[in-house]
Amino acid sequence: MAQPLVKKDDDRDDEAEYSPFLGIEKGAVLQEARVFNDPQLDPRRCSQVITKLLYLLNQGESFTKVEATEVFFAVTKLFQSRDIGLRRMVYLMIKELSPSADEVIIVTSSLMKDMNSKTDMYRANAIRVLCRITDGTLLTQIERYLKQAIVDKNPVVASAALVSGIHLLQTNPEIVKRWSNEVQEAVQSRAALVQFHALALLHQIRQNDRLAVSKLVTSLTRGTVRSPLAQCLLIRYTSQVIRESGSTQTGDRPFYDFLEGCLRHKAEMVIFEAARAITELNGVTSRELTPAITVLQLFLSSSKPVLRFAAVRTLNKVAMTHPMAVTNCNIDMESLISDQNRSIATLAITTLLKTGNESSVDRLMKQITNFMSDIADEFKIVVVEAIRSLCLKFPLKYRSLMNFLSNILREEGGFEYKKAIVDSIVILIRDIPDAKESGLLHLCEFIEDCEFTYLSTQILHFLGIEGPKTSDPSKYIRYIYNRVHLENATVRASAVSTLAKFGALVDSLKPRIFVLLRRCLFDSDDEVRDRATLYINTLGGDGSVVETDKDVKDFLFGSLDLPLANLETSLKTYEPSEEPFDINSVPKEIKSQPLAEKKAPGKKPTGLGAPPAAPVSTVDAYEKLLSSIPEFANFGKLFKSSAPVELTEAETEYSVNAVKHIFDSNVVFQYNCTNTIPDQLLENVTVIVDSSEAEEFAEVLSKPIRSLPYDTPGQTFVAFEKPEGVPAVGKFSNMLKFIVKEVDPTTGETEDDGVEDEYQLEDLEVVAADYMLKVGVSNFRNAWESMGDDFERVDEYGLGPRESLAEAVSAVINLLGMQPCEGTEAVPNNSRSHSCLLSGVYIGNVKVLARISFGVDGPKDVAMKLAVRSEDEGVSDAIHEIVASG
Repeated sequence: MAQPLVKKDDDRDDEAEYSPFLGIEKGAVLQEARVFNDPQLDPRRCSQVITKLLYLLNQGESFTKVEATEVFFAVTKLFQSRDIGLRRMVYLMIKELSPSADEVIIVTSSLMKDMNSKTDMYRANAIRVLCRITDGTLLTQIERYLKQAIVDKNPVVASAALVSGIHLLQTNPEIVKRWSNEVQEAVQSRAALVQFHALALLHQIRQNDRLAVSKLVTSLTRGTVRSPLAQCLLIRYTSQVIRESGSTQTGDRPFYDFLEGCLRHKAEMVIFEAARAITELNGVTSRELTPAITVLQLFLSSSKPVLRFAAVRTLNKVAMTHPMAVTNCNIDMESLISDQNRSIATLAITTLLKTGNESSVDRLMKQITNFMSDIADEFKIVVVEAIRSLCLKFPLKYRSLMNFLSNILREEGGFEYKKAIVDSIVILIRDIPDAKESGLLHLCEFIEDCEFTYLSTQILHFLGIEGPKTSDPSKYIRYIYNRVHLENATVRASAVSTLAKFGALVDSLKPRIFVLLRRCLFDSDDEVRDRATLYINTLGGDGSVVETDKDVKDFLFGSLDLPLANLETSLKTYEPSEEPFDINSVPKEIKSQPLAEKKAPGKKPTGLGAPPAAPVSTVDAYEKLLSSIPEFANFGKLFKSSAPVELTEAETEYSVNAVKHIFDSNVVFQYNCTNTIPDQLLENVTVIVDSSEAEEFAEVLSKPIRSLPYDTPGQTFVAFEKPEGVPAVGKFSNMLKFIVKEVDPTTGETEDDGVEDEYQLEDLEVVAADYMLKVGVSNFRNAWESMGDDFERVDEYGLGPRESLAEAVSAVINLLGMQPCEGTEAVPNNSRSHSCLLSGVYIGNVKVLARISFGVDGPKDVAMKLAVRSEDEGVSDAIHEIVASG
């Protein structure tokens, strides 16, 4: 089990903690609440009882309707007391009880009286309570008082009204928006808190109007904001306007001078907010960063821990995208490694690892070694990830960094911490060839004493892939076979599979592997025995030194190009018969989900109707539907079905969406239609398709819907022929044609005579991505290497101006219709380069892999290098043609 992340302080047990609410029971407190009814009220005693009631409410204790009503009415009697402290507790109690509409009337008059009281404390609290418990009807009655309160001379009253306005904006926006003039006046207030709350409310009122927000920011950046809190808000709103303006060039960037000016403010919170805003600007340049980095560097040497933490955390983020800009702060950050606050020290270490140069690595590692024993696992994980990045940055330093990782791997730690170290070593082995042998030995030593089953099985799997490729594979056999004797059944089964992989790839070891596998036949666990039996029979050759068949290697090392959920579903639905289970019948679509057509809000599903009870993949359901139609029987095996494409607006007379079914030589459009008019019956429903903009397609047949009653889905089909195996594309215009017959709403009878009618639908396009199945691979690097470079095609493309790098990556993924691997579709903020790994199966069942490198060239132009590998030279060329023409 993972150990606790934080050690308990030794002296914590000595501290006697006493809670005044210890042992409180609801029944006893409700009995005590009877003091509210005493003729002579004791304010102190009443306040204590209310405190207990509030404690119970905040601890999640539920009061019945009767209990809540009794307490509420008892509390309202306390308004007769003149004690200010008790009155404040009464306000709190009423807010927490949230009385119902008929109970609110009881206290409304008392609260409105307090709202116009001469005691400012009463006025402010009464406003807060009234706005919390009132509905829209009562709000219009007190609106005049709230407007006056917003511009009240007393800042407590004004703030109460403004904060209430912020809450009311969620429920009664129309009323609050009428207060704009008063709120605008409050923004000019000399009271810091009033200005802060007024600015927050004014921005919320205008937040859906970008032009109004821009005007607000423009007017306030001229120096009318005095409150540091309001200034921080203004900086955030300014950053929002800059982001939405979309400009990344220094000369055109609006309001940058204001942000830079805020760096010279006397309040530290404003300086920090401005510095952070500058560092988070899209496409920020080194020249723009410099003043922000300078003030953050000053904060690093501050006596206040919160400032040091804020500065080093911000610099840590900057170091991810602009490491060179942070190097000037390295000396200051090195002094923070010994900071008493471990969070600050961890951030300082990880920032230094990102910004340090090759010569400083050894010095940093010595400092980190002493530091690691003092911090919790969650901080250690951050340090390990930073060390991994540093090693990939400076591969020549892998020895010292790998030794450090192996040393901390042997120390005490929880699961997540150990997993982070193992993941780091695995990545270094894959990316730095020289580190392979030493890294594998470190992992072997770790599994000798590993308490986590998951990590042991992962390491054994990795060892089975990489171990046979080393110069002396035999040295790993001892570590693997030890697991068969000393571990639980899960790890023993994994060790058997790993031994088989060594036997398959290293022919000289096969006799020894056979001896070990035969011993595993007597294991107490059936899974271990089954695996040993399978591998002995699969490897063949009776344990002699012979070359292993290619099929066996593919079986042991080939990636399963099928989603496991799809395979599981197919195995469950397979009925034992003379015909064996065919793994090629398992659908390869990456998403396995019940079929439910997209539909307009409030309408029933169109298409195939309700999804089946058992989980059936989309392809399975469509394949059953199409195979039941004789006209499509000779089209062959269905390759892919698209997601439904809406061809009508929501809430129109007729709801139609289309699904594109791709075959090798045909494309079938399935139009899912729903009649949404109750007193109409549609007959002979067809879709007239104009394919003049799709020259390679020829219509071969159309299958109409004979009758389409109200709110009952139906399908009409149009089939096209296209050149075999060719990814033909084109645009199709669609016209829904039908006969309308009136239906008597009382009797339900249909008139005999009908009227021909037609309804224009949206265009439908067949694109290149329709010919690609999203099929992922578990290990892209292995799949890429095993594919070989025989049919590799590499070229570079300019994608032109783009909003962001993320938008360019998303556009290319959508264009190709391939499955992103290993999370490479996610682009870090402010990145100027990115690599993306894609996998898929092209029409004709041809596996395709793509490695794409993106880079920002100039202000917004994006360039791309595309490398494609596939099992067919023509497919590799076709992928490049798709990008070139897209």
